[in-house]
Amino acid sequence: MMKFGGYTLIASFTPTHSVILKNPRRFRFGLNPANSRDISADALKHQLDAKNLMVAGRYFPPLFSVAPMMEWTDHHYRTLARLISKHAWLYTEMLAAETIVYQEHNLDRFLAFSPEQHPIVLQIGGSNLENLAKATELANAYSYDEINFNCGCPSPRVAGHGCFGVRLMLDPKFVGEAMSVIAAKTNSPVSVKCRIGVDDHDSYNELCDFIYKVSSLSPTRHFIIHSRKALLNGISPADNRRIPPLKYEYFFGLLRDFPDLKFTINGGINSIDEVNAALLEGAHGVMVGRAAFNNPWQTLAYVDSAVYGVPSRVVTRRQVLKEYEVYGDAVLGIYGKKPTVRDVAKPLLGLFYSEPGNGLWKRKADAAFMHCTTMKSFFEETLDAIPDRVLDAPIAEAPSSSGNPFANIRDGLPPPYKEREQEVLDA
Repeated sequence: MMKFGGYTLIASFTPTHSVILKNPRRFRFGLNPANSRDISADALKHQLDAKNLMVAGRYFPPLFSVAPMMEWTDHHYRTLARLISKHAWLYTEMLAAETIVYQEHNLDRFLAFSPEQHPIVLQIGGSNLENLAKATELANAYSYDEINFNCGCPSPRVAGHGCFGVRLMLDPKFVGEAMSVIAAKTNSPVSVKCRIGVDDHDSYNELCDFIYKVSSLSPTRHFIIHSRKALLNGISPADNRRIPPLKYEYFFGLLRDFPDLKFTINGGINSIDEVNAALLEGAHGVMVGRAAFNNPWQTLAYVDSAVYGVPSRVVTRRQVLKEYEVYGDAVLGIYGKKPTVRDVAKPLLGLFYSEPGNGLWKRKADAAFMHCTTMKSFFEETLDAIPDRVLDAPIAEAPSSSGNPFANIRDGLPPPYKEREQEVLDA
């Protein structure tokens, strides 16, 4: 069974960047929703299962998580996300193992987080086993709930010159060794985030070979699957999220062919309806990326109620901003000139997505960044662009999506994987 971390959640909001929780606890997670087309019954089932696990583990399993995104899912964004959703799982930006090792005497700047951010996953990347081991060991003091290894980043800086990220999918034996090293240095569960293939190595059998080999050579039992392959021909990460087609049938094939492993689906999922549709088809978890950053209110505000079946925080955007102001003014300039008002306000720029006044608010924000030195003054100068009825509107019902991308997905699954055990392990 898959093991996920469990911590006691702290109810109060403490805007101190370096306060950390220790004394981790772990619990086992075995959610297996039925494949029934009765959506209301299945939705109730996965919510009730989550509630049972909440009692045992103090917080919910990762039915919903926010993807790790470089220069996006930093401490500021995660603070905002947690003010909106109490139960979404949060990921750090990818941190190179070398960064952690070389910054051993400055770790708080890279690894510290406030206790409210639990449950939180540290994603690390690298291709040096010694550095991966030491980085994991150094991270132990911060009590992350899971350690995730990046085998999916297609950036030329990472997969090209860095020789890690998605390029590691071409070397599953090394990934198995790396996961064994990481697992040996932590008490937290471990996981791998990968794509469905690389360049011409994009067949379903090759993906299965990767999963089979990594899980056979290491304790890894949780894989986050971005349902696109990566192209390493120099295109940008943005194009790698757009050009390769989504192949959700590969993900659901993995659920069928590896029943003892846990899989979280990622890629192209933009609404809570789509999240629940994936869960109802059997996904153990769903990871949402850009939608959770570009439109955090319409995405995260519904996670607690619509995914986990518990009441959402009874808050408005004005209340969230008041709490965020306290946090922001507490952390401005803690590293000399950084972070600035612009840095701290960056995650807020999608908070009024598609709402009246959003364009004017962003223009006012750009002007305010030039001279505002506190979050209080920033809000005083910009929030008059947003109508009171928007600022004070409570969380409404989750908007419906235009369709179900997983409808009839099981009708088009690839042929079952036939393990080539010795051949795969020896490769």
